[in-house]
Amino acid sequence: MSIMLVLTIVVALGLAGFFVGRGKAIAQLNAGADTGEGKTRPHSRPHYHGWWAFSLTVLPALIVLVIWSVSADIYLEQSAKSQLHDSLGHSENYSESLSLGMVKSLAGGLKRLDARELETLPQTYADVRRLLAGKGVALATEGQDVMVPIAVKWNKADELSSGLRGWVTIALALAGLIFGWMTISPSVRARNNVERIVLWGLIAASTIAILTTVGIVFSMLFQTINFFSAVPPAEFFFGTVWDPRFAAAGAADSHGQFGLIPLLAGTLYIALVAMIFAVPVGLFAAIYMSEYAGPKTRAVIKPLLEVLAGIPTIVYGFFALVAVGPFLRDLSAALSGGQGFIMAQSVLTAGLVMGVMLIPFVSSLSDDIITAVPRSLRDGSLGLGATRSETIKRVILPAALPGIVGALLLTASRAIGETMIVVLAAGVAANLTINPFEAMTTITVKIVNQLTGDLEFNSPQTLVAFALGITLFFLTLLMNIFALYIVRKYREQYE
Repeated sequence: MSIMLVLTIVVALGLAGFFVGRGKAIAQLNAGADTGEGKTRPHSRPHYHGWWAFSLTVLPALIVLVIWSVSADIYLEQSAKSQLHDSLGHSENYSESLSLGMVKSLAGGLKRLDARELETLPQTYADVRRLLAGKGVALATEGQDVMVPIAVKWNKADELSSGLRGWVTIALALAGLIFGWMTISPSVRARNNVERIVLWGLIAASTIAILTTVGIVFSMLFQTINFFSAVPPAEFFFGTVWDPRFAAAGAADSHGQFGLIPLLAGTLYIALVAMIFAVPVGLFAAIYMSEYAGPKTRAVIKPLLEVLAGIPTIVYGFFALVAVGPFLRDLSAALSGGQGFIMAQSVLTAGLVMGVMLIPFVSSLSDDIITAVPRSLRDGSLGLGATRSETIKRVILPAALPGIVGALLLTASRAIGETMIVVLAAGVAANLTINPFEAMTTITVKIVNQLTGDLEFNSPQTLVAFALGITLFFLTLLMNIFALYIVRKYREQYE
């Protein structure tokens, strides 16, 4: 029984519990009024009784469904790992995670076969692979025959678990519906119960957000520690050469060089060029929209400007690759009278295109901040004889400056994390240069490069991606903290 079907049935039972519970509460209220007992005011309104019945029906069932699903997946993986280790553990080229992934793919492909095909299923991996290829399922070529029975057992156990999970969840939902209906009475504090459930739901949502952040950090931290056990931290943080050679395990000098400085310099350099272009344009656009444009003009310009924020970054990368880069290269060639001094893939190209992408972030945030400045400050300045431009320079911008600085720092953290524009507009060469007309690359690009393909997290060449990731995480985190500090320290409170 699929999870979606079980969820649909549980939600349907929950809605039935809501209407049944509310109807019973209304009936009790009307019966008390008809018999002259209506003077005893019920504690909660009827719809609270309905939501209490809905909660008793849905929440316990969903909790069991989630716990069962997670536990079943863990059990299936551990069982498959044990069988694979018993059969293939003696092999020198055995990889637990890679073999488990192949078993999962094989089990998913076998689900497309009907009962007759499963009864006559070949016992060799090559034959099963050819059979599934006819069904449009692509499998890895280097599989072992022992994976076929393990995948069959996986599917049987998964099917049994799914059926039991569905019936247990539905039965629990029915039991909650019946219990909720039986407990409905005018004296039940249904409102308090529902509000308590909502409160715990809000706490759970906040906790999930925090735990997700903590989980991201620890998932990178442990792999980063493994990386620094093979590569000295000083070599990583202060190295000026990036050359992570993929050599055979045990070969001499197989680690290569993992200097962070070229990547960090490229990240900050490209972000700086982007901010130099985006900040004036975005800030002037925000000033125009908030102080000069009329309501009709603002209603047209602001949505059109914010359309830039909805364009995928890969599209910006294509634009840089086929338009901006060649244009700058040909322009420099025309100016120099020979070979152009601006490369098609360069810091300038990536910075300009990224700056275009950042314009709506700067303009929207700055526009909201400038608009929040009280009208009384404007009227007071104009009443004292100041012109509109003098009011903007001497009153509005100083009042909005803390918020604008915070918005710019948040925009800079967005620029530092960009990947696709840099790949297509600045290239992947880890150069250390101050010439904006040459190619450089960023941390995010190298993270993608190091984790591209089917790789094992057991060599410095792949583990370095986690070190780069946690470095970028702390870099953007510090920028965000500094932005919030600036906003809170210099924020003006207006009535």
